[in-house]
Formats: sequence, structure tokens, C-alpha cells
Amino acid sequence: MVPHMIWKHLRRSLLLVLLAASWAVAEKPKNLVLLGQKRDHPPGSHEYMSGVHVVAKCLEGVPNLQTRIFNADEPCPDAPQWIAAADAVVLYLGEGGKWMQLKPERLQAVDALAARGGGIVGLHLGIAAKDERYIPRFLTLMGGVHGGSDRKWVVTETDVQIADRQHPIVAGVELLRLDDEYYYHLKFAKQGTITPILRATINGQPETIAWTFERPDGGRSFGFGGMHYHKNWSLPACRRLVAQGILWTLKLPIPKEGLPVEVAEEDLKIR
Repeated sequence: MVPHMIWKHLRRSLLLVLLAASWAVAEKPKNLVLLGQKRDHPPGSHEYMSGVHVVAKCLEGVPNLQTRIFNADEPCPDAPQWIAAADAVVLYLGEGGKWMQLKPERLQAVDALAARGGGIVGLHLGIAAKDERYIPRFLTLMGGVHGGSDRKWVVTETDVQIADRQHPIVAGVELLRLDDEYYYHLKFAKQGTITPILRATINGQPETIAWTFERPDGGRSFGFGGMHYHKNWSLPACRRLVAQGILWTLKLPIPKEGLPVEVAEEDLKIR
């Protein structure tokens, strides 16, 4: 009998071969930039750099995709050139809305990315902007924000439901309960198309915690307020949701059965 791990490897290899065939017509590789920062919470939470390395591993081998990881701790003078070379950028860092707008040249680079139809992804605090002044502009780019003086959050284990089972981002994703820090009572853009992807039951009410945003400029954004705890990267459903959210913003196909996102224990260690 072939061992279970060999079957998993063969399945991943077969799916990647099929993906390569379906993407063979691509003119050039897509460039993905993953931005993290040093941890700003107790160990085991907000492990941004460790998290983006897990994401990169999940996307390893995806045809026509080049992935680069950068530490975006301030002052981060090279951020504009990183973004200028990207087809999509992932913000897994503290206050993405503030980070984008903290320096004019940085916001210019993000605006240019959006104008050319690039993808924008925010994870956990990457969807946040505590200061009200950063909210309006961020909404035009991310579509949703955890921000302002009325922002709400709770650390709990609760039921999570898939809001749109037909959306390609949730192919092969099964979520029942998740222990996380939940951002809720989010603010959403009035223009463009917002599609709720995940809802969590908080105080007895369903709250949107992940969404897609088809921007008026023709580009796509994906936001997910989860992934407070690094341990959640060990869950295939979380890895697959994030990886497929990124592919969706890049306008790359997603397998109907879900992207293979197997990783080794070593890949999940905190760096």
C-alpha cells in the first residue's frame, strides 16, 4: 500500500500539473509581494513574518507565479519599488490602512498598482486603520476596514460559516469553528462590489469576517480579519482560503477541488 504522505504528494503534483496546463497561455509570470513585519503582540500571535512564509510555501509551485517576501517595518524606504514591481500585494502587518498612507510615495505606488488592476490583500490587522483619517482612502482600495473609534473585536472560539459557497475562493474550504481574534462591525465601501465570503457568529449575530471587493478600477481585493493566532496556519482550511484569495485577486484560476496547500511541520514553526 502506498503511504498516505506519498498519496498527498502525488495529488499535489497532479493538481499542479493540471494548473500548469490551464495557465500555459499566460504571457508572463505574475509577481506577488508578501509584506510582513516583526511581531507586535505576545508570542504566538501576530507572527506576521512567519505567516507570510507559510503563505509562500502554499503557493510554491503554482505556475506563472513569482513570490517575494519583504519585512515592511518602518521606515521601509524600499516599499514603493516593491509595490511598483508587483501584480498583487499582501498586507499581513500592523494597520494596513495606516501603513499604505503613512508616506505619500507609498500611497502613490499602491494607487498605481490599483490603477493597473493589481490585487490587494489584507490579513488580520492588515485590514485595520484605527485613525479615522485613514479610513476613506483605504476603503477605496481594500473595500472593508476594521477602523475608527467604534471598531469592535473579540477573542473567542466560535462557529464560522461560508457565506457564498459558489465563490472560487472557498473551493475545498471547510470551516466549522475557529479560535481567533475576530474583527467585526466592519465598515464597507459604497462603490464597487462587496461579496461576503465568511461569517462568524458573534454575540449571537452573523458578522462578515472575510470578503471580496471588485473595485471600480477593475482590480480585485480580498480581506480576511482572521489569523490572529499563528496556530491557525496549521489548519488546511485557513491556508487554502488565504492562498485562493490571493490567486483570485491575481485573476488566476483556482482548482474546483481546491489548491493543494500541504506544508511540513517545519514550515509552520515560528521564525
